[in-house]
Amino acid sequence: MSTPSKFSVGLTGGIGSGKSTVADLFAAHGAAIIDTDLIAHQLSAQGGVAIDALRHAFGAQFITPQGALDRDRMRALVFADPGARQRLEAILHPLIKSETERQAERTDSEYTLFVVPLLLASSYWKQRTARILVVDCDEETQIARVMQRNQLSVEQVKAIIAAQASREERLQAADDIIENNGDAAALLPQVERLHALYSKLAK
Repeated sequence: MSTPSKFSVGLTGGIGSGKSTVADLFAAHGAAIIDTDLIAHQLSAQGGVAIDALRHAFGAQFITPQGALDRDRMRALVFADPGARQRLEAILHPLIKSETERQAERTDSEYTLFVVPLLLASSYWKQRTARILVVDCDEETQIARVMQRNQLSVEQVKAIIAAQASREERLQAADDIIENNGDAAALLPQVERLHALYSKLAK
């Protein structure tokens, strides 16, 4: 597959870091946003393209009566079984890549921001994007946000964090960093500075 020449940035960060909030601010400045998590949800929702393959690979018990992926059941499985995670990714990742490229070809913004939670685990995304932008916050803030948003226990959230790239690994890989420890007013100037940089680099 040919890679579009348009300037692109990979936005990543740990769970609860505020990736969606930051992406929304970039969108307000005119950036094209392509969210791989949103695409994955669409693929595995009722009537989604991935449902038949997921049912075949994992069994009907992982599909809800409405015909969508049972996310809670799948989340529990992949944390307990690395092989199951690999099977899930083998189904979803090629479909996600195809859809992201389809969307990227249709954008007319100066630059594209790909929101990819697991960006650092993929050589594809490291090569596909010109810069890596990390949304960073301390672990206590992550845990509090995810517990409130997803109604998970401290132990469950810590298990998710442990399964992701470490904060140190993300910061080491970053070309750019946005700090998001809860001060909403501090986000906007950081986004404005990087938007100006990306617009300049895109020319």
